[in-house]
Amino acid sequence: MPYLSIQTNLSLSSEQSRKLLQNASRLVSQILGKPESYVMVAIQDASNMSFGGNTDPSAYLELKSLGLPENSTVDFSRSLCSLLHTELGIEPARIYIEFAGPERHMWGWDSETF
Repeated sequence: MPYLSIQTNLSLSSEQSRKLLQNASRLVSQILGKPESYVMVAIQDASNMSFGGNTDPSAYLELKSLGLPENSTVDFSRSLCSLLHTELGIEPARIYIEFAGPERHMWGWDSETF
């Protein structure tokens, strides 16, 4: 049920993508306290993207999860920005993150909803 989408203007090698997918999946599981077996991560690299009027490395993330605790988004932001800075060298000030906690009936899985 947790879903993290990472969009960046950087071109990633297959090794960078694989490593980021693994580390992001593990991190999302940890910060949300949910089993990693439910975590989905998607990366869209080489996006045409500018931030602040230039095309220096930047990223846009979406973290969606049922029951997303709104009082923890600052901590989630720190953790996710740290991950992208460590893995890709993107400065936290060049990362936007959208958090969403949809209603259970608005999240489908295995031919049902939660």
